[in-house]
Amino acid sequence: MTVELHLPDLPEVPISLGAPAGPPRAARPWGLRIRDALATYLPLLLMAVLALATWWLVKNSPRPAGELAERPVSKDPDYTMTAFSLDRFDAAGALKLRIEGDHLRHFPATDRIEIDGVHILSIAAGGRVTQARAARAVGNGDGSEMQLLGGAEVRSEDAAGQVLVMRSEFLHAFFVTERVRTHLPVQVQAPGSEMRAAGMDYDHAARRLDLKGPMRVVMSPRAPAVGAGR
Repeated sequence: MTVELHLPDLPEVPISLGAPAGPPRAARPWGLRIRDALATYLPLLLMAVLALATWWLVKNSPRPAGELAERPVSKDPDYTMTAFSLDRFDAAGALKLRIEGDHLRHFPATDRIEIDGVHILSIAAGGRVTQARAARAVGNGDGSEMQLLGGAEVRSEDAAGQVLVMRSEFLHAFFVTERVRTHLPVQVQAPGSEMRAAGMDYDHAARRLDLKGPMRVVMSPRAPAVGAGR
């Protein structure tokens, strides 16, 4: 048995394999091609220039303060003063220390000062007045401790008028704690006596005077009381 199938005729559909070849496209001028390239790569060029400028600024900008502080402190004086007078006051505004001299040099490496022709006035809270002088002095920056060199003299007078004078070629004075020391020959004058020794340690707070080494003491006779012997 034979079966025949008859299919309807399909419409013809045109098939295109691309536009028909036309005349060759003309090459673009070099100027336009360069302009297109610049438009494409200009952002990259700008970013590169910005990165170079940032690197240059970082390399040539001043160093931070922390790096500057790491530099070794100079051993030379950072300031000097001539024919000067320095005053220090307490919290109530009363004078407690005055330092005068011919020439002062401050050394930042040790915060020490050197003074030529020094004169010092110290006033304690209890009214005790201490005066010191020497050809030269070396001490800390606030002047509370001084090593007096060359013709040194410290004169201390309390509120009652009692005077104590110490003289030596070297006196180490502590004006806050009211102490004076020396390892060199010293002369001490107190009311009614004069003492000479090879060294000394005086502590006013403890009311103590220690004389060291060979010493010599001269006691002055007391003046007779008025009306005595009658």
